[in-house]
Amino acid sequence: MSIREPAVAGMFYPAQAEQLQRSIHEMLAEASAGKAESPPPKMIIVPHAGYIYSGPIAASAYQRLKPFADIYQRIILLGPSHRFAFQGLALSASDAFRTPLGVIPIDQKAVELISTCAGVITTDQAHRYEHSLEVQLPFLQLTLNQFTLVPIVVGLASADQVASVINTLWGGAETLFVISSDLSHYHDYMTAKQLDSETTHKILKLDHNLNGEQACGCFPLNGALLCAEQHHLTATSVDLRNSGDTAGSTDAVVGYGAYVLH
Repeated sequence: MSIREPAVAGMFYPAQAEQLQRSIHEMLAEASAGKAESPPPKMIIVPHAGYIYSGPIAASAYQRLKPFADIYQRIILLGPSHRFAFQGLALSASDAFRTPLGVIPIDQKAVELISTCAGVITTDQAHRYEHSLEVQLPFLQLTLNQFTLVPIVVGLASADQVASVINTLWGGAETLFVISSDLSHYHDYMTAKQLDSETTHKILKLDHNLNGEQACGCFPLNGALLCAEQHHLTATSVDLRNSGDTAGSTDAVVGYGAYVLH
């Protein structure tokens, strides 16, 4: 069996399983204070920096999945490419992805289903060192029960191309879409707060014309928001902070938002 091994364990998050579990459980417990009852989300948008920076913000969305842990059977995970430039959407040839918490099987039927969609390619180069998907996996492993994964790294792709893939895999309550994106990058604290507030307003309106200055994951995010509009989803912001609020200086911060869509 071909397994995609962790690339950023020990850098973006703890490499030891026990420490990783403890770290995530602590972040989820802190986020639970703001948890509101809601129907099962169909989609969440979460950041993808190192856990000390964006983990608490991501946890605020993942916490809202825990009451529905038995419902979700298939996770469609989309995030931007940071290390490999390409056009379209990249699937992996691997049979599974590994984290320090164990192995997650790839839904091969789903992969085959979308492999003929416009812009979809299969290349492990896009996945080998990519962190935007990997950092989400331990959160999913500790908030859900058994599930299969469809990991998609998104390069230069139109909102229509991404939406076509999402629509093909829309499914029912068993399918959850996880969109990985940070917000603004390297502005001073107050500038970032203003910019990220404006971007959040656009996300809540399902505006699918975001650019890379507003969200580094704009390509997967725009397609997801287009789909959300088509399916009449409603977006809610559950956390909006930046690295100056968590573990960084306030001189040049990165923005992080967490959103759930029903």
